[in-house]
Amino acid sequence: MTDQESPPIIDTDPQVDFPQAEDEPSEITQMPTRSSVRFGLALAVVGYLMFLLGARPSIFGLDRSRVIGFVQISVFLVGLAIIIIGSYLALNSYWRDAKKTIAADIGSRLISTGYVICVFTSMADIFGMGSHRLPDVFFGPLQARGMSIGMITIAIGFLLMIRYKHPEEIEDQTPKFPQQPNGDPSDPVPE
Repeated sequence: MTDQESPPIIDTDPQVDFPQAEDEPSEITQMPTRSSVRFGLALAVVGYLMFLLGARPSIFGLDRSRVIGFVQISVFLVGLAIIIIGSYLALNSYWRDAKKTIAADIGSRLISTGYVICVFTSMADIFGMGSHRLPDVFFGPLQARGMSIGMITIAIGFLLMIRYKHPEEIEDQTPKFPQQPNGDPSDPVPE
């Protein structure tokens, strides 16, 4: 480089946002959008109607059998899956600005485990593990108990996924240390 050539000018645009390090907390806390919560709740309501269609088709004037058979079991399991997906989307939208807690992670796994319990207990006859063989499949008392256990597991999972503390409350609970004369707040105050 010669003396008459000037060094290249680096343009620093003050409007450019640089990503924060993962360890630093975000200063802006985002609340869930209303549309994401509404979509999740609407999906849960649609799933509930489908669940009712499978479990009690007489409500819709469609009852043709005395027992709950394969088609009805399949319909209410699909309805239960839609309820779970909608509820999960609604609750998960509250965690979009923060990292999930361990309890919330365990809750999401309990939800999926509960659904697996519901599927395998209600479809036990179809899988060949139930007391009735094909084509005489019906939803009996043992399957109902298994569905109850699975639904209780799902409910516990949803309770664990609820975000009980908001970011403002968490920031208010952080301990404040008085500063030392040298200005380092991490040093303890001598007594």
